[in-house]
Amino acid sequence: MDEGSVSISPELANWIKFNTKELKIRQTDRRWAAEVVNDFRENLLKFLKTNDDQPFFQSVDFLTSGSYFERVKIHSPDEFDIMLKLQVPSRLKMTQLDSGLFYQINLLRPTRSPIRAFVLENDNTLSSSKILSEMYRLVRKFLKTYEVPDKRCRWEVNRKRPNSPAVTLSLCRTGNKSGELISVDVVPALEGWPPAVRNGPDVDNWLGKKVRQEIKSLPCFFVPKRLKSRNRSKEAKESWRISFSLIEKKLIMFHGNKKTCCESNANKCCRKQCLMLLKSLIEGLKQRFPKQLEELCSYHGKTAFLHTLSTRFNDSMWTYQQLPACFLQLLGALEDHAIRGILPHFFVPECNLFSSTLFPRKALAFLINALQEQRREGLPLLKPPTPVPPLRQLTPSAGSSTEESTKQTDLLTTVQSSDTTFINKLVLVFAVVLFCIMLFVSL
Repeated sequence: MDEGSVSISPELANWIKFNTKELKIRQTDRRWAAEVVNDFRENLLKFLKTNDDQPFFQSVDFLTSGSYFERVKIHSPDEFDIMLKLQVPSRLKMTQLDSGLFYQINLLRPTRSPIRAFVLENDNTLSSSKILSEMYRLVRKFLKTYEVPDKRCRWEVNRKRPNSPAVTLSLCRTGNKSGELISVDVVPALEGWPPAVRNGPDVDNWLGKKVRQEIKSLPCFFVPKRLKSRNRSKEAKESWRISFSLIEKKLIMFHGNKKTCCESNANKCCRKQCLMLLKSLIEGLKQRFPKQLEELCSYHGKTAFLHTLSTRFNDSMWTYQQLPACFLQLLGALEDHAIRGILPHFFVPECNLFSSTLFPRKALAFLINALQEQRREGLPLLKPPTPVPPLRQLTPSAGSSTEESTKQTDLLTTVQSSDTTFINKLVLVFAVVLFCIMLFVSL
């Protein structure tokens, strides 16, 4: 497919290409953020392995997941996901609670190992709420003695969010009420492959049988997330949601139909750029319509992207020169899923991410109208309205320039204030003179 097969104006094509360049993360920002987050991760791991009051967490390992490590993070390296792999018995009983994403996990037999502290009384159910609460306690204890390499920053534990599987931390400036610089989600996770999803996704045409076998050899994980329900049962309160983050990372990083894809500039494709553009548009829509599109998230875009890759699998369909047309194809795929009200989870097709229980009909209708409006108006929200400040403002030179900028702003405000005061005085004098003249004439 070439650009001519899709109706696209030169202006729109240039706008898409321009925003693709704007999505790139500054190298200085990337380096600074990586140093801060890696230091936090390594020291937290040391703390957990040597912490005696909770032996269950001493055998942990960290796994990197999320858009930053998939290299599709946009604008700024301000969000990181760190998965904390916990050691559990190799054989677990996994009971499906919904269409295939949420499970109750039980030990097959009683145990005397440290995991027993997180097993519910009277049965062998592994408590997701207990493990997440303990994760919060341990992170708070760790932060009491940990110091950020950049002394002008500190980590803060965010308030616990309902239905979130993560301990979320924010990096902020010390002694300042400024906004969040970096957000990190620490997610405790259990390894396991439920029988219902053990065959893996159908990627034979796209990536081949060998890659499919490699995917099946990768683990998936369970994270402590409650199943949404009005009348939540005992099982739902202790549910675990399945996560395919490691497999998704492999699919996105090794995305080509042939091994030579993206090995050189000559074989460079536009798949990742299309996903990043869609993420940016979703971010822009959520900023513009936060209440109406509360349920919308980047995972809807990623799911539509994976489905599109599995159907449009030839590398010749994704050459870099076709970027604008390919992005419009991807946007059209998401719009089509929304119109039909069907977006099957890529790994659990029985789960519809656009079902009325997960995505209300009113919100879905609003999303359809918003996507169609964006297409008609030339994708104005492709670039989110709020500009992203550079993270390197924390460096000494940048800090001094920030102070200088503040001084210049203060000076400008003072000059403007002085001008206003002078004008007010001049008007008052003029009014007094005019009043005197009128009084003299009347006499």
